[in-house]
Amino acid sequence: MDQQSEFSVIFYEKEDGTMPARDFILGLDEKLKAKTLRNINLLSKVGPALRKPESSPLDDGIFEIRTKVGTNLTRVLYFFYVGKKAVLTNGFIKKTQKTPQKEIEMAKRYREDFLRRSKENE
Repeated sequence: MDQQSEFSVIFYEKEDGTMPARDFILGLDEKLKAKTLRNINLLSKVGPALRKPESSPLDDGIFEIRTKVGTNLTRVLYFFYVGKKAVLTNGFIKKTQKTPQKEIEMAKRYREDFLRRSKENE
């Protein structure tokens, strides 16, 4: 695959400079971190073609990167943005069958903020 077809995977940055998804990933144990980064790398190579078990659509253009090591499950939420970009918003350790609605709502709020600030910077 040529470089032109790859997606840029970027971290959403809050106005205070923190990056919730990056901070979450950096806090994982080594095995989970390595596998999560491998899945993010896959996302950068195939973009929206990434499907289960590594990725799954959730709601309203929000997707999740799914990582499992043993019984540990993590999710990193993201959305696609113009110009072949995937923006990672937030992450969490999955403890229930369903992705918590509050995590999806947080990803949507972060997306709104990202889009608003992107427009301001045009």
